[in-house]
Amino acid sequence: MSEITFIQAGRQVTLPVSPGTSLLDATRKHGILLESPCNGNGTCGKCKVKIVQQSETGQPAEGSPLLTEEERQQGIVLACVTPVDRNMTVEILSRQDSRNVQIIQHGMSLEIDLQPAILKRYDTARDTTEVWTVGHLLGLETGDTGQENYGLVVDIGTTTLVAALFDLHSGREVGSVARLNPQSHHAQDVLSRIKLASTADGLAVLHSKFITVLNAMIAELAQETGIQSKRIYEIIFSGNTCMLHLALAVDPSSLGKYPYTPAINGGSVHQASEYGIRGAEFAQIYLPPVMSAYVGADITSGILAAELKERRGLTLFVDVGTNGEMVLAADGKLLATSTAAGPAFEGMNIEHGMRAAPGAIEKFSIQDNGLVEIKTIGDQSAIGICGSGLLDIVGELVKHGFIQGSGKFRESVAKPELNERLIKKDGKTVFQVADAVWLSQKDIRQVQLAKGAIRAGIEALLAQNGVLPEQVNRVYIAGSFGYHLNPASLIHIGMLPAAFADKIEFLGNTSKTGGQALLLNQPVRQTMSQLVQQVEVLELATMTNFDKLFVACLNF
Repeated sequence: MSEITFIQAGRQVTLPVSPGTSLLDATRKHGILLESPCNGNGTCGKCKVKIVQQSETGQPAEGSPLLTEEERQQGIVLACVTPVDRNMTVEILSRQDSRNVQIIQHGMSLEIDLQPAILKRYDTARDTTEVWTVGHLLGLETGDTGQENYGLVVDIGTTTLVAALFDLHSGREVGSVARLNPQSHHAQDVLSRIKLASTADGLAVLHSKFITVLNAMIAELAQETGIQSKRIYEIIFSGNTCMLHLALAVDPSSLGKYPYTPAINGGSVHQASEYGIRGAEFAQIYLPPVMSAYVGADITSGILAAELKERRGLTLFVDVGTNGEMVLAADGKLLATSTAAGPAFEGMNIEHGMRAAPGAIEKFSIQDNGLVEIKTIGDQSAIGICGSGLLDIVGELVKHGFIQGSGKFRESVAKPELNERLIKKDGKTVFQVADAVWLSQKDIRQVQLAKGAIRAGIEALLAQNGVLPEQVNRVYIAGSFGYHLNPASLIHIGMLPAAFADKIEFLGNTSKTGGQALLLNQPVRQTMSQLVQQVEVLELATMTNFDKLFVACLNF
């Protein structure tokens, strides 16, 4: 048995660890927070720790191509590939994007007829307030609490969480808070999360992390608004199919294997108290209906928010994020699909990638005179690149010839003043974006994979409907990440066809907006349950020649 002393934010703890255990597994076992978006597969390079001191016995720590030579000399290693075979003192390196992350909480406005599921009646004779839902008595409260009736919409994103509190009497939003989804510390994308949660221990970790943060968000809302959490009677969970499974501690393993059948189909009500959620003692959770294993309740909410059923002509709805879910609406007929875009758009799997926090490059452009313009969040010195900045950088490099159609760097371009930004790092060509920030060939490949997946999904939807990009009337981009994007960058990198250039509109957080409609108008739930039964879902995993289509969409 070895002894490992972990140092984090000035605090330290010494723990016994069995030989052969990775440093990452040791932190997880003892509840120490260390991010590993790739779930310990050694591919994201985000679980960096520094070995401050170690006994002389044991083998040298394994190197990783994701580390620079300078980092190796400093004793920095990846925790997921570093086994414990001696006594060590290990410093958990603090990520600079762990706080003050920008998360879009608002979405498009929607006209909603106020008919909530929760109603209250005060009995003067008994001095009690009855709480009802759809003809069913939920419970009794002492005194007259009739004017205190609130509901919560929780947008459960793969990377972010948004909780919005609504007054069920007026329909008014009284408060909203946002956090990072703590599950992303353990597994960044849906497939990694399904794999981790397919074990009882993994599922317990992901579920408990979510509930803990949700309760913290509820407590923050209560403090900010002065509204007691015990006056929250209904909670809408709007998220993709996997996130709903994890929120209710349901094994999601069936989502990861053919025929990809969800254990939860939504359109259902659950008791919040069974999951330790801090609301009214008889508060209920409503799950919107899902369409398939990979087209979930967040897209149901998006269809509702964007009013796709009512749109005439051809409307393409794309929710851009870790997953690329999309719907093509043709005069009310809906065809949906989902692609695994991966974590690159969230700044993960990128050497200098980070979340949308202060210091992250969020906008990048090259002027005709060769001048580079950079905007960072908070106007601070550049320390990394967030998703929107990443697409801007790659888009501009494609536009100005630094990146070839194949994705490879071109060693020189027509603007000599920019060629000096092509430098060597560890023997490989990179583009220097800022003093301590650069873009590597590997980073470009990650962008190709992500944008290629989304473009292939779009092309598959269009082909299934027998239409060309030119025939699409409008393109809606939804999601917290999508709200920050530059339309020109999406065209330059080929994520969207050039024919979409003047048709793009950003809707913001439609998962929240649709969830709001489901909270405030109970009859809409039945309407949406019927509608999702009519949606045709295109399963790309079983589509003939989709692999060839995907490869064709990789080029810039």
